[in-house]
Amino acid sequence: MDAMKYPGRIKEVLVVEDSATDSKMMLRALAKGPTPKHVASSADGDQAMDYLRALPGGRLPDLMLLDLNLPKMDGWEVLAECKADPELRRIPIVVFTTSQLGSEVKRCYELGANSFVAKPFELNEFMDAMGAIEKYWLAVSA
Repeated sequence: MDAMKYPGRIKEVLVVEDSATDSKMMLRALAKGPTPKHVASSADGDQAMDYLRALPGGRLPDLMLLDLNLPKMDGWEVLAECKADPELRRIPIVVFTTSQLGSEVKRCYELGANSFVAKPFELNEFMDAMGAIEKYWLAVSA
């Protein structure tokens, strides 16, 4: 189901990011995007899993943006736990992190990540990456 085909449907996004600066930029980019959406955020993996498990009636996010380097439960654990859970595995998870190591990219896909995007360090590139993620995962992909 996408926003173009179902214009009244508000998408749900979960941002899991411990960096206040990165989280603020991600939330700002999502707020500027054209897709109607509600965005929740978590600063650590435990908080993200608590949020997901508390959602009523199986209402899952349409997209999770996940950093790997998180306090408490790290992004690797969140990814593995979500993809091992029969309900949560349906959430598209985009790993959005500073790492660019090939071994980490491979491991993310082995754990079931739907996409891996290295965070750009330059603001305009960061905002462009967020726009591309939103366009694909919230407007194009079903």
